[in-house]
Amino acid sequence: MSSFGDWVALSDTCELTTALLLKSEVSDGIIAPDYTPEALEILKAKKRGTYAIVKIDKDYIPEESEVKQVYGIKFLQGRNNAVIDKSLLENIVTENKNIPEEAKIDLLISLITLKYTQSNSVCYAFGGQTIGVGAGQQSRIHCTRLAGDKADNWQLRQHEKVLNLKFLPTLKRADRDNLIDIYITEGISDLLENNKWQSFFSERPEELTAEEKKSYLSKIRGVSLGSDAFFPFSDNIERAYRSGVSYIAQPGGSVNDEAVIKACDELGIAMAVTGLRLFHH
Repeated sequence: MSSFGDWVALSDTCELTTALLLKSEVSDGIIAPDYTPEALEILKAKKRGTYAIVKIDKDYIPEESEVKQVYGIKFLQGRNNAVIDKSLLENIVTENKNIPEEAKIDLLISLITLKYTQSNSVCYAFGGQTIGVGAGQQSRIHCTRLAGDKADNWQLRQHEKVLNLKFLPTLKRADRDNLIDIYITEGISDLLENNKWQSFFSERPEELTAEEKKSYLSKIRGVSLGSDAFFPFSDNIERAYRSGVSYIAQPGGSVNDEAVIKACDELGIAMAVTGLRLFHH
């Protein structure tokens, strides 16, 4: 949806398969520890030769403190070096203490995402990937709602009606993806009423009704949710549950921790208290 100004960051050598995948993706640059010769040739051809390709200095050690200057005032803070690993998930405070290995991976993915996301923020993860982020909001519940809506849209893209949409083969990928987003969020009744659908589809699509979306989303479970700071109220838990959340990782430390834990217990959610606040500015 926002594919301009993107950079691809890799933690391992960029080889041929990855370069071929990136060949058709819109982005402005890539940074990686190394590149195979075949991958380098493909990437050099992107954007008519203007694609930025940066090699990481693997021996570089950043300073332990960072300094930022704003209108003559200097701010000093430790660098963003919090270690995200499974030890953060050991303190499970809910009655349900069963967090499967796959869910632990998703929780770690959500926490790593939050480590580099503007606070306040929450992150939904599922199936080994981030599916919804609510970042930079003024309240925790707005983070949870925003990210939950994004996660719901991601889930609805797997709906049978979406997967069976018959797009014209001449339609560009960006146009197709935007149409899917409109189909899921706003509906396409205008296209159907005015027969404009023929400009995008080879077959007349069926509407995805509100009832169908609600029914589909109600059956989803196993989503993981991370939060960069504590949940002040249990409404966050209730909203997360509506987006299929079964597992939560959050720092804890709120005066309402007991109410939040109780809400998790009532909904059967397993929650780990990490003790690690992931605010960094």
